[in-house]
Order: sequence, then C-alpha cells, then structure tokens
Amino acid sequence: MDKESKKNLMVIISIILAGVVIFLAINYSGKISKGINYKEEIVDENFNNVSIVEGKQIIVIKAKGGYKPEHSVAKAGIDTVLRLDTNGTFDCSSSVRIPSMDISQNLPMSGTTDIDIGIQEVGMFYGTCGMGMYPFDVRFE
Repeated sequence: MDKESKKNLMVIISIILAGVVIFLAINYSGKISKGINYKEEIVDENFNNVSIVEGKQIIVIKAKGGYKPEHSVAKAGIDTVLRLDTNGTFDCSSSVRIPSMDISQNLPMSGTTDIDIGIQEVGMFYGTCGMGMYPFDVRFE
C-alpha cells in the first residue's frame, strides 16, 4: 500500500470514528436531558421490588449480569434491608459495593443475601458490582 492510499485510509477511519463519537454523544446527552422517571421504570419492568413486611422495608434486587431493577424507589424513615438474589451468578455482579455505606460484600453463586442498611433519610445511594461495571441506585422519598 503506497503513502497516498494509507493517508486516504486514515482519513476514512478518522471520519468513521468521529461519526461514532458524535452518535454516542447525542444518545448519551438525550438520556441526560430526558432524565429518569424511576417510578415509570419500575412499572415498565413489571417488577415491584420494594415491600414492607412487619414494619421493615425490603428492597429486592436480582444480581446476575448486572442488577435488576437498576433504579429503585423506597420510603425514607423506615428500617430497611437490601435483599440481593443470585441464581447461577458467576460474573462480577456477585460482588456488591455501596461505597457511601462502606459496604463491600461477596454474594453466593445462588441464594439470598440480606444487608441491613438501617433507616435512610430522603436521598439516594449508589451501588456497583465489584468491578464498577454494573451500577444500581435506590432513591428514598
């Protein structure tokens, strides 16, 4: 391949990469500007993952290939347990981290793990897998 052909190839690759970057930027900024309606997302998934049993709030999150649901809404001011369910989970979501609560815990390959997170004030906390690849959050209202 001569110099001119290499130069043309580099220009084409640069244009393609620029297009990909612009496409990703537009999609990402669109998600930011829309915001996230947490309640709609939970309803859309047909998964009611927050319940109150004997005065204790339980937030159930499935851990396998990420966390489902990724966004949860719970009530503030109630003693709360975060319940993580695994079922054949071999990926990094089998290790959960919630930095703001100093929680870092390995989960069993299959089973249920309850983490007592106490009484939460209005606000939000964020969690991830052990590698930081799979995020989730819980908003307390």
